[in-house]
Amino acid sequence: MRVKGILSGVHQWFSHPSSEPLFDRQLVWISLGLMLTGLVIVTSASFPISSRLTDQPFHFMFRHAVFLVLAICTSAVVLQVPLKKWLQYSSVLLAISFFLLIIVLLVGKSVNGASRWIPLGLFNLQPAELAKLSLFIFMAGYLVRKQAEVRETFFGGFMKPIMVFAALAVLLLIQPDLGTVIVMLVTLFGMLFIAGAKLTQFIALMVAGVMAVIALIVAEPYRMRRVTSFLDPWEDPFGSGYQLTQSLMAFGRGEWLGQGLGNSIQKLEYLPEAHTDFVFAVLAEELGFIGVVLVLMLIFSLVFKALFIGKKAFEHQDLFGGYLAFGIGIWFAFQTLVNVGAASGIVPTKGLTLPLISYGGSSLIIMTVAVSILLRIDFECRLNVKPNSRLENNNDDKE
Repeated sequence: MRVKGILSGVHQWFSHPSSEPLFDRQLVWISLGLMLTGLVIVTSASFPISSRLTDQPFHFMFRHAVFLVLAICTSAVVLQVPLKKWLQYSSVLLAISFFLLIIVLLVGKSVNGASRWIPLGLFNLQPAELAKLSLFIFMAGYLVRKQAEVRETFFGGFMKPIMVFAALAVLLLIQPDLGTVIVMLVTLFGMLFIAGAKLTQFIALMVAGVMAVIALIVAEPYRMRRVTSFLDPWEDPFGSGYQLTQSLMAFGRGEWLGQGLGNSIQKLEYLPEAHTDFVFAVLAEELGFIGVVLVLMLIFSLVFKALFIGKKAFEHQDLFGGYLAFGIGIWFAFQTLVNVGAASGIVPTKGLTLPLISYGGSSLIIMTVAVSILLRIDFECRLNVKPNSRLENNNDDKE
């Protein structure tokens, strides 16, 4: 009965008789376009490593397709959840994230020296991905409840969410996962800025944040190697700069129109993590500059959609939806910039996925849930103005 109700609700969304849809169709098509692009590029990029590890060339393609199905099914459920429920249980969701981050440190699966995954059979759950979304949902609810305090007091309103973030950051850095911490921090700053926090508070906190990041980099030799290799990867092209130089070669071979889908050389196990963190380099090699521009246009179209939905929510006095939509938009934009920047040598390598494109079950599902929440925010805004618009239409007909 529950499944039938969900399917019925989704059907109503897509078959509404009104000339104006109750959801943002462009956002749906942009998201599906990115997912399809991700499936194609992951299939191409993972072919060599899949053949070596499993003797099945399409092993990672099938797994990614399963993740897509799970993500879409999860999305159908999330679309039915009212925003007030997310607001009501935001603290519970954050507590679950804390619990999972502790669990992953105790029984997590270690890959390349990092314990970030909890084995669940079908896929490995990465609690850090859930922690991002949980923090942003909690933060949106906090800003609704404490907006005046955030604008007026430093320790009362501004520092409380920073303390929550700091607790999450400690658990993430133990894994270690500095990239996720930076994405959380930047998105948190953005949400606080939109809420009207004082500029002086930002300057003080940004200075403290930059100093903390520098200290964390200096404290760990592998992070220091990443920075030095980023500054001059060709100094040690077969050592610390190997991954970046191979990625830059992929970009160079792509030229304007690319080598053609499936014709990447760097994916032949020259470029490590070709189907995950560096999938954008394979995309650049196979589809060229034109393909890179089109994919980035899709991603940032999604980001602009999120910002417009946030603006619409504020206009309809839906503060929670507005803050959350802006948070999701900042999150997607910054993570894209970091992933693309790392692949192209603009920023040091951070191990972050490309939204809706890179291989990975947790990232794909959580980001699809975020898109579903955006659709729900837009849906509730349209639903609120629907009765008024219908009344106006009826009055016009009578006249």
